[in-house]
Amino acid sequence: MRRTKINLPYHELIGLELKVLKHTDPTQEGITGVVIDEAKKVLKVKTASGKTKVIPKFGGEFLFKLQNNRSVRVDGLRLLGRPEERVKKVR
Repeated sequence: MRRTKINLPYHELIGLELKVLKHTDPTQEGITGVVIDEAKKVLKVKTASGKTKVIPKFGGEFLFKLQNNRSVRVDGLRLLGRPEERVKKVR
């Protein structure tokens, strides 16, 4: 199944480009990079400088770049939960 605007929260996010648009922690805003790992409450992102940043999902609004240069804006609340459990929610 292809990743789309509607089903992105139910897909694996590892490997997608990410930009933090808004966050309750202002130090997180503007971070860009590639998602290298995901846990229940955080995303691990490798930035262009090679640093790994840990970004809480709660309180964030993220922009993910999909295939064909399409971008999808996702509220962090929709991403909360273990990735393997979120993937199973697709019906």
